[in-house]
Amino acid sequence: MALSEYITPYIREILGPNDHNIPYLEMLLSGEIDTRGDSIRYRGENSAFTSFIKRLERRAMVSPLSESEIFLEWQDRDIPKETRKGIAIQNKMVYPKGANQRLLLDAFETNQVVLAYGPAGTGKTFLSICWALKKVLSGEKGKMVLTRPVIEAGESLGFLPGDLMKKLDPYLRPFYDAMEYSIPPFQIKRMEESGAIEIAPLAYMRGRSLNNSIVILDEAQNTTSKQMRMFLTRLGESSQMIVCGDPSQVDLKRGERSGLEEAVRVLDGIDGIRVVRFTHSDTVRSRIVRDIAMAYSVEDGFEER
Repeated sequence: MALSEYITPYIREILGPNDHNIPYLEMLLSGEIDTRGDSIRYRGENSAFTSFIKRLERRAMVSPLSESEIFLEWQDRDIPKETRKGIAIQNKMVYPKGANQRLLLDAFETNQVVLAYGPAGTGKTFLSICWALKKVLSGEKGKMVLTRPVIEAGESLGFLPGDLMKKLDPYLRPFYDAMEYSIPPFQIKRMEESGAIEIAPLAYMRGRSLNNSIVILDEAQNTTSKQMRMFLTRLGESSQMIVCGDPSQVDLKRGERSGLEEAVRVLDGIDGIRVVRFTHSDTVRSRIVRDIAMAYSVEDGFEER
């Protein structure tokens, strides 16, 4: 077996606390890894070791690596970093992780309506919001509209304190989490005050025509057929719509058909509309989230398509 060595000042960020990532790297590279100081030493036959660690080093310069980030770099190891498309938001670049996120970014660039369909944790909503922020901050679109159906997952909004918007604030919080990755909270607030960002429940969309906007519907698996039709027909001049949902997490009443499932079936193949299907292998939140989601999918008899 050949011995290779790579020296990096980012060894702790690559290998994680207490060298947590070493067993995972050994599995991917089919070899043995040990360390000495700033040196990562590999014993095995995989000639990609050095180039792969260099890829991880570039990512580790930004933040410590998780197993999911290592896996996604492994999937992309044959794609030169400098040729990868990304989303530029002010001084920050957001790169798609994995093949299906790259397909999603391509779909944003060439379609007026995009449906991102698949398990939780695959980055559908996050990448969509980054795309919308880019479009609004660059002046290509006048505003971004973020909406979700108000379907309670086993809890009642009625017991929360405050008026309607106070009750909805925790429910809509995931939008803010995604935006705050790219821009600071004070800028989000300023954009809300100017009307460049609008966040509202899906029911508030009825009767509107959304022009020169980029509109994102999240948790779309919890729309009914009528709600989905209503939403899609709000599409106005010079606007783009992005629909995100996880068909395995439907909270509708028993017997109600998911508007997302119907839309994917009916609209797939229409010119200007693109469906991008994610699977559990695209999970970027963490490897354990992927395994949890897969386990529940098997238990529920849900099959990926």
